[in-house]
Amino acid sequence: MTSSRKPTKEEIRAAFGKTVPDLIAPDLQVLFCGINASLYSAAVGHHFARPGNRFWPTLQGAGFTDRLLTPFEDGDLLKLGYGLTNVVDRATARADEIAAEEFVKGYQGLADKVQRYRPQFLAVLGIGAYRTAFRQPKAVVGQQDASLHGAAIWVLPNPSGLNAHYQLKDLKRIYRELFLAINR
Repeated sequence: MTSSRKPTKEEIRAAFGKTVPDLIAPDLQVLFCGINASLYSAAVGHHFARPGNRFWPTLQGAGFTDRLLTPFEDGDLLKLGYGLTNVVDRATARADEIAAEEFVKGYQGLADKVQRYRPQFLAVLGIGAYRTAFRQPKAVVGQQDASLHGAAIWVLPNPSGLNAHYQLKDLKRIYRELFLAINR
């Protein structure tokens, strides 16, 4: 299902383990990397589609987009030089349903994508996912000292509405730091 129609509860349940295709192209400015797709996103076939996810308002508020895009316009990001992928491909109801080994395995797939597509920046959206997948247990939010195949790495808070540690204004401020770094 890739329309803007709201999925049924059955369609959402049936999305467990499914994937949302990457939105990726060579030489992007930023490859945004989520933890994994929600069941809702997998049911509709678009990134950050779950109602309450703050990714789209955060992108606009940080300056990445000049208007509020909907998840069904996620393909428009490629025209702006941004792409979307996930550390772990399979959809789950919650990120805590993913084993540490899946994050470590997901790192290799992500590294392969970065090597192939050569984005300038890799923005990992979730400190816990970054710490586990990249084996950096003491990492903090922000620009990292390391790079991955030439891409500068930034760790940003996960925009999920389930992430109560950050309010929308905080997400916009932190994502804006990346936006300003790109446009120096």
